[in-house]
Amino acid sequence: MKNLVKWFGLSLLAAFMLAACGNDKDSPTNASKNEDNGDKLKVVTSFTIIADMAREIGGDYVDVYNLVPTGTDPHEYEPLPNDIKAATDADVLFYNGLNLEGGEKGWFFKMMDSVGQKDENIFSLTEDVEPMYIGGEDGRDEEINPHAFIDPAVGVKMAEAMRDALIEKHPTDGDKIKEQGDRYLQRLKDLDKEFEERIATVPEEKRVLVTSERAFQYLNNHYGLKEAFIWEIDTEENGSPKQIKELVHYIQEHKVPVLFIESNVDARPMETVSKETGVPIAEKPIYSDEIGNPGDEVDTYIKYLEYNMNLIHDELSKER
Repeated sequence: MKNLVKWFGLSLLAAFMLAACGNDKDSPTNASKNEDNGDKLKVVTSFTIIADMAREIGGDYVDVYNLVPTGTDPHEYEPLPNDIKAATDADVLFYNGLNLEGGEKGWFFKMMDSVGQKDENIFSLTEDVEPMYIGGEDGRDEEINPHAFIDPAVGVKMAEAMRDALIEKHPTDGDKIKEQGDRYLQRLKDLDKEFEERIATVPEEKRVLVTSERAFQYLNNHYGLKEAFIWEIDTEENGSPKQIKELVHYIQEHKVPVLFIESNVDARPMETVSKETGVPIAEKPIYSDEIGNPGDEVDTYIKYLEYNMNLIHDELSKER
């Protein structure tokens, strides 16, 4: 009932804003908006990594508004009034998919329905990504792992989808957007190749990535890293005694060299694992769900990928 009331209120707010904005191109609101933005595409993105990707590929031809800020869970977000206004006015909207935004019944599509956005303006960036699954019991997979973007090779597919969508929506400057997109894609492809080459230099017995959550499944599968974790998906029992005991046993059996803690999780469960096994924790956190704020060490998607690549390689290669 609480969610129903919330989304009913959201729909009323969206209807009010639509009425206030109007569809008349000559209305004062639209006139000032066009004067401010020129011929820029109004782009709305679901979370920080996609927002940065849009700015890199779209450049001066887009005006990007991001919904879920750094430090906020993208799985169950509650849109704000400014989000509703931006989604209403958007020319194109990008989301991750793979259930990151809660799927077709999640907050993102509820908002799209409430503001009356057209399907042709809404683009998933992971249509060409083969989903991987987590959370299974008795060998049955139950939930799509949404963290595909951690893998640079998936980033390439997402960037290609975004480039093509922006060209479709802004054909006047399509050649320039294609040029910017192709340049960005090459940087991602180079990172993918470099990651493969650097992981190959790590002794095979050390190629295991132990993290708090099973967010790195796509990356591990692509680059041939074994994986271990405390919990598979975010639940109310993250870091339970049973989970910690199972990981401690795995670490002791496989002689894991180092442990990693994500930048956005509670460090205490992994600190307990480290204390019980004697295996050290990496000196710096690893990034999973988001990039940092402007000015932070990891404030772009490219920096995010480079940072994780350097951290994983250096920590697994280190002599201890």
